[in-house]
Amino acid sequence: MSATSSTTLNHDVEERVPMPGPKERPADGDFQVILDPEEHPQNLSLVRKWIAVLVISSASLCVTCSSSVASFTEQGVADEFRIPHLVAVLSLSLFVEGLGLGPLLVGPLSEVYGRNIVYRVSYSLFFLCSFPVAFAPNASVYLIFRFASGFCGAAFLSVAGGSVSDLFSDSTVANPMAVYTISPFIGPVLGPLLSGFINQNLYWRWTFRIQTIWVFFQLIALYLLVPETYVPVLLRWKARRLRRSTGYAKDVAPLDMEDRHLLHAIAVSCYKPFQLMMFDRMALLLNLWTALILGILYLTFQAFPVIFRDGHGFSMQTTGMTFLGIGIGMLLAIFTQPFWNRLFNREAAKNGGQAPPETRLIMGQLGGILVPVGLFWLAFTTYPHVHWIAPIIASVPFGAGIYFVFTSTFTYLVTAYRPIAASAMAANSALRSLFAAVFPLFAGAMYARLGTVGATALLAGLTTLMAPLPFIFHRIGPRLRAKSRFAVTS
Repeated sequence: MSATSSTTLNHDVEERVPMPGPKERPADGDFQVILDPEEHPQNLSLVRKWIAVLVISSASLCVTCSSSVASFTEQGVADEFRIPHLVAVLSLSLFVEGLGLGPLLVGPLSEVYGRNIVYRVSYSLFFLCSFPVAFAPNASVYLIFRFASGFCGAAFLSVAGGSVSDLFSDSTVANPMAVYTISPFIGPVLGPLLSGFINQNLYWRWTFRIQTIWVFFQLIALYLLVPETYVPVLLRWKARRLRRSTGYAKDVAPLDMEDRHLLHAIAVSCYKPFQLMMFDRMALLLNLWTALILGILYLTFQAFPVIFRDGHGFSMQTTGMTFLGIGIGMLLAIFTQPFWNRLFNREAAKNGGQAPPETRLIMGQLGGILVPVGLFWLAFTTYPHVHWIAPIIASVPFGAGIYFVFTSTFTYLVTAYRPIAASAMAANSALRSLFAAVFPLFAGAMYARLGTVGATALLAGLTTLMAPLPFIFHRIGPRLRAKSRFAVTS
């Protein structure tokens, strides 16, 4: 997700404001338009704003569900195309890698052309790329368009967070942002659940055909129910309308005044995230933490069939249902959001209305504990003689921990690296997607070599090593930010 700062309204200024001054502003006699109160996206009706948030969130859920929905198609794909099972797993990995690379392109595009055009074009391409996947004549076409589908759907993991913050003020954005934040993580959990039922009862291609139908209805909803929310683009549209209606050529918007080069913006978008991770250890370590946890989540798509189908004799569709524990944990975690809101408000009141970014890491401290606790519990309940409900219950704290870790890290990165928030989130997305793409590829070999207990305990140990990070950065974060060349100091 990327974040964009909301624009403050000035109700006492006329519609056209003279803007004389230095050369980066309009020349003498030009006027900069502003939005009337009723034109600002934050002043839409509450119902319309929430409908837009729910449509954007469900589109994000659909995209991430498409990544993991391939998890139970692998055997069918391998049999039909006569490829090794590991090559079929690439369907999942390539899609996720596309999700990681896509934001580097769509982020700059959204800041020049607006949110909606990016949504509509990317989701239309996502819809079109779904057909070659569902009707692929060979493995090459299937894998290439799985990557293309992930790349096209990536807008909803980078741009969509900006739309939510466009629609709500800083004091009211927490709940809608929490709804949006959880959607990309519920999606991967929902994918195996749907895929298990479809692949046990239908041909594997129906998995992607049904997914394509869902994408179609999401595309219609995006066109009909989501307005443009990016204020600089709304101002540019208004300036154009005024110039056409009045013939007065000196009405301008901030974007009209900027000498923007799109290729330069895309180049910056590509190198700035990696520059941040190279020179800022705090951002690098937090990104590694979230990348490890997302990699483990995607690894479970290979591990759970070993634990439940091979160990407990589950069918394909009941194996898919074992992911409900992770989903329930995430949903339980989101219901705690009012508590966190009150905590952050108290901290903000103590600090002159602006809570330090490190306040956000308090939620991550709880998540850092829950993730390894859930994984260790899961590891030592994977024996076939232990009732199958035990590892499913163990996955509940793991799912809750995922929500706490990602929500805290995302909000911390956006606030601590406010001037380059989009680059901070792009860096996180790129590293997360790399881990999520690679982990499923070695899951089978790792579980075959170490067994379900040893392999899962190894993952739990890695998350334990990373768990102190939010505690450390909560304590020394201000000192590290003061020395950082990218972070804000207050």
